[in-house]
Amino acid sequence: MKCYCVVNFREPLQMLDMAKPTPKDGEVLISVSAAGVCHSDIHLWEGGYDLGNGRTLSLKDRGVKLPLTPGHETVGVAEACGPDATGVQLGHKYLVYPWIGCGNCPACNSGAENHCGAPRCLGVHRPGGYAEYMIVPDAKYLIDIGDLDPSQIAPFACSGLTTYSALKKIGADIYQNHPIVIMGAGGLGLMCLQLLSALGGAGAVMVDIDPAKREAALKAGALAAIDGAAPDATQQIIKALGGSSAYAAIDLVGAPATTSTAFDCLIKGGKLILIGLFGGASQWPLALIPMKAASIIGSYVGNLEELRELIALVKTGKVAPIPITTFPMDEADSTLSLLRRGGITGRAVLVR
Repeated sequence: MKCYCVVNFREPLQMLDMAKPTPKDGEVLISVSAAGVCHSDIHLWEGGYDLGNGRTLSLKDRGVKLPLTPGHETVGVAEACGPDATGVQLGHKYLVYPWIGCGNCPACNSGAENHCGAPRCLGVHRPGGYAEYMIVPDAKYLIDIGDLDPSQIAPFACSGLTTYSALKKIGADIYQNHPIVIMGAGGLGLMCLQLLSALGGAGAVMVDIDPAKREAALKAGALAAIDGAAPDATQQIIKALGGSSAYAAIDLVGAPATTSTAFDCLIKGGKLILIGLFGGASQWPLALIPMKAASIIGSYVGNLEELRELIALVKTGKVAPIPITTFPMDEADSTLSLLRRGGITGRAVLVR
């Protein structure tokens, strides 16, 4: 089978011809229909994360081995099962939950595999969806999507799940009664905006330095779209909120400038949910955190139950689709390059 792999960090993806895997035990073999291209794949291609002050978190040191097939937003058709797999109907289309843990630690035992300290995530530690076929280690990680469009559904495994989990951390009592701030109007930002609407939210002020993405946010229903690079960005955000500071903000970028602006926008007792992995180091005055009684919460994707809840919500038809641009699977490298250059509005998805 054809796989599109990171063979060396920061070098073009290569097509490798590998043996088609045979599922064993409780495994399921899927024929890939759609694989989302995510900013996390860029960090995987780069080989690490910028921790600021000259420090880097190396993925090689954290168990990522090359060559690796990326792709953690995958929809496919169940083609074969191991002898112990149950609950799978061959020929059905499934969304794959990729954030798989060791299966034995307290996090995994509590249902929070995304918090496992020894993760075995698909597309990161194990082969992912940039391929013709993919092995899913257990049928429980498959969610039947019925007749839904695979290219629209694939991004829910990461961008949808990540933003849904962040909104849950804010809480309906806040987002249904007060507009929130969303830093970043890319694919995650647009996804977050649509989920907020589907959940009865009071709306959001979007912040992005890219005019095209701000325009996309306004078309998608944002209350306002602010240029984060403007010297008075904080004042513009508060004005767009009706003159009041924000009860909650979600930072989908995770850069020093965005976290600083988001923090400055918060009301006393407000929540800042940090998601983005752009990198760098924060320069917050520490005394302001307790003085402001702020909650700063890191949020990493979401758990399997949250993804099941999310797809159930999508099946109601309440979640408006975000812009999706599809590319043939054999254009995986050029698509990833286009995303690195900021050339994608919404989400990019590889299809077969």
